[in-house]
Amino acid sequence: MAQSPPTHETIGGLEVVHTFTGAMPTGVTVSHTGRVFVCYPKWGDEVGFTVGELRDGQEVAFPSQEVNDNRSDVDPERFVSVQSVVVDPADRLWVLDTGSPEFRPTEHGGPKLVCVDLARDEVVQTILFPTDVALPTTYLNDVRFDLRRGDAGTAFITDSSDQGPNGIIVVDLASGESWRRLHEHPSTKAVAPPDLRMVVEGQEFLERAEDGLTSPICMGADGIAISADGERLFYCPMAGRRWYSVSVDALVDRTQDDDAVAGTVRDEGDKGCVSDGLETDDAGRLYVTDGEHDAIHRRLPDGSWETVVSDPRLLWPDTMSVADGFLYVTANQLYRQDTYRGGKDERRKPYVLFRTPIDAGPVRLR
Repeated sequence: MAQSPPTHETIGGLEVVHTFTGAMPTGVTVSHTGRVFVCYPKWGDEVGFTVGELRDGQEVAFPSQEVNDNRSDVDPERFVSVQSVVVDPADRLWVLDTGSPEFRPTEHGGPKLVCVDLARDEVVQTILFPTDVALPTTYLNDVRFDLRRGDAGTAFITDSSDQGPNGIIVVDLASGESWRRLHEHPSTKAVAPPDLRMVVEGQEFLERAEDGLTSPICMGADGIAISADGERLFYCPMAGRRWYSVSVDALVDRTQDDDAVAGTVRDEGDKGCVSDGLETDDAGRLYVTDGEHDAIHRRLPDGSWETVVSDPRLLWPDTMSVADGFLYVTANQLYRQDTYRGGKDERRKPYVLFRTPIDAGPVRLR
């Protein structure tokens, strides 16, 4: 008797929070009161608003449609193209605006970090980046916050540019001052073939032109997370299987030169997958998305690994958010975009926001 082909083993449980039938989402974050916010970068889809809130099953412009209606790519008062939204420990929503629709070069006034007071749903702070921090090639990808450092806290942002330098941007939230760290450090750079071969849905994950020519994925520092004790900042290039950490003390100390900061970088090893997102929880567990295998794994404080969830519906897990005992994650089929499929958009709506309980008995890997 012929054997049946192997099937995708499902591990963990996914609950559908919301389905998206319009623009492709990337970021998700959940407030302390359970409000869910999402963002839609302008990568080619028709985007009615680049930041939204899920209310009663509907996607609504947040904090207003006016704030989402930018007047140019360098509009300092309105959202241009948002890649990431994050609720900080003080229950404020921070919006990371790339200022780079369709990955166009940035200019001062476009790239910014914006704080929204969720008690009033009003913008209360906007931090613009000088041109030697947000370079013309910069793509602001993701952000994390440590409110224990500095008078008002500190933010850490990955520059994942596939056209120029990569690195970590540090922001003093009190003064709005920002500076680059690990600029072009090898740990922030994409790994190119033949040292890396990514396979998704049975085909090598590359940029594919309509004429059949291919080029490697060059996105650098992407995923980012802060250890529970605030001592180490974890990050990884999207094109790569290794991940790294750096001393937060060194990142924020302006008296330390680049070599001193680089000296605190630690290779955290092979995480076994290509990751678009990182996250952490209060128990010190670090989560990594696995876009090649429709899964999310986590590393425990003792160094061992578990699979939190593996499910064929988890088509390119992108951004994660831990809230109220659940891990939220967007699945947006990123690798099916026309850029990677020879000019043909092979995404199939809807895109999905899932959640899974973080303490539901994951499977130990090693």
